[in-house]
Amino acid sequence: MLSRRDFLKASVGLGVLGITGCGGDTLVPPAALAPPLPLDQLAASLRGTLLRPNSPGYLNAALPWNLRFANVLPLAIAQCQSAEDVRASLLWAQENQVPLVARSGGHSYAGYSTTTGLMIDLSTMNRVDFDPVSGMARVQGGGRNQNVEDALRPASVALPHGRCPRVGVAGLVLGGGIGFDMRLHGLTCDKLLETEVVLASGEIVRANAVENPDLFWACRGGGGGNFGVNTSFIFQTYPVDRVTAYQIIWTERLETLLPLALELFPQMPRELGAKLTAATDGTTLSLELLGQLVGSPADLRALFEPFYQVAAPFSEQIQDMAYWDGQDFLAEPDTTDYSHERSRYAFRPISAEGAAVILDYLRRWPGTGAAANWKFFLAGEQVAALAPDATAFVHRQASLISSIELDWLGTTSPEVVALNQAWQDEFHQAMLSFTSGFCYQNFIDESQQDYLRAYYGSNLERLVEVKRPHQRVSLPPIHPHRAVKEQRSWFESSWALARAPSF
Repeated sequence: MLSRRDFLKASVGLGVLGITGCGGDTLVPPAALAPPLPLDQLAASLRGTLLRPNSPGYLNAALPWNLRFANVLPLAIAQCQSAEDVRASLLWAQENQVPLVARSGGHSYAGYSTTTGLMIDLSTMNRVDFDPVSGMARVQGGGRNQNVEDALRPASVALPHGRCPRVGVAGLVLGGGIGFDMRLHGLTCDKLLETEVVLASGEIVRANAVENPDLFWACRGGGGGNFGVNTSFIFQTYPVDRVTAYQIIWTERLETLLPLALELFPQMPRELGAKLTAATDGTTLSLELLGQLVGSPADLRALFEPFYQVAAPFSEQIQDMAYWDGQDFLAEPDTTDYSHERSRYAFRPISAEGAAVILDYLRRWPGTGAAANWKFFLAGEQVAALAPDATAFVHRQASLISSIELDWLGTTSPEVVALNQAWQDEFHQAMLSFTSGFCYQNFIDESQQDYLRAYYGSNLERLVEVKRPHQRVSLPPIHPHRAVKEQRSWFESSWALARAPSF
């Protein structure tokens, strides 16, 4: 498949990490705490490995997906092998007043899986077991999309998943979980049957519809790290067969194509999974359709006939494939990035005026040497089949999940990055009139105002109530963005652990 970055020629230099991070950011070393911390004590309590700054593999394990946070290095990385290892790490951090984060895939958009304190790394807990009789799959807390595919492909079953092979299932499901299957099968969290959680107290509990049901409700969309560290998940899978996978790119008549797409896509059948991207590299403006249809290539071309009537594509790939082969075709290239993403849900069709605003801002992009885009993921149908309060994921009635993505290089100057982020902020504000003030919690954004209401809407108050008994600390929560930037202690940050905001 032709990747977006290949098409826009925007991938130069992304694979090399400089020690100073983006734009000359100063390296943030491991926390210098006095008196010296008893790391040997922690190491002795783990079945897994405790990595320290001089350990082989430390820098690779500390590296996040978003390279703008690669300059933040942990005091130590506890590579846990069990829930008991997680428990020991949590209790050690509390006893020694050390800030911490939990990490499964390291794909926190805003860097909330980085710290100068203790990183609780679940990535070695990545086993996936499938029971063909019940159709249930058990995924350990560090399992990634690729682990799920490897385990479920032989049985021709699936659960709702994302495109990026190295994204952690934990972060995906705890924030809801979107993907090309969601219109037909719902969100990742909708297939969750049970999860094991290590609470702040060190207690290891199960949460399902019967046992700790409020905690179970909160774990389906309430965000990672807000209630504990999730060490395993049990999902109900569904059978899969064949899909028509597609990638179609236009470079002409976008003023007609984009408003047409924004009008027609919410009316498409539930069998269609789709992502639309309007992108620029500063020279070329393009419109890409990417996704899958549970149906034939002829069915897909019939659905997209209105677009073909407007303009012939610049490139087109449409293939009938076995389901998991189709997911390989659609997978996001597994590269690290310097990136900032800002999202908005749309609950009504975006007008032609909104489409014109999108194209206008992309044409006025200041440029970073990489790329920028506006995109949406088509929602609705089975996502909307549940009530907004059925799970913690509240944005059930949205038809689109849109976002503005800004990418840059390690060589891009801080001044140019700041200019581009100002452009992105203005673009984000301009789209408010055509979308909504609600945002996707898994596209977490440290610059989002009124972030709790934007992520959780009318479910916020219940989430706060659920959090209170599981938090097991009496100190008031603080803004998680300050918790990361100021490196407050674990108690002060009040469960601002990884991907999600603290209540």
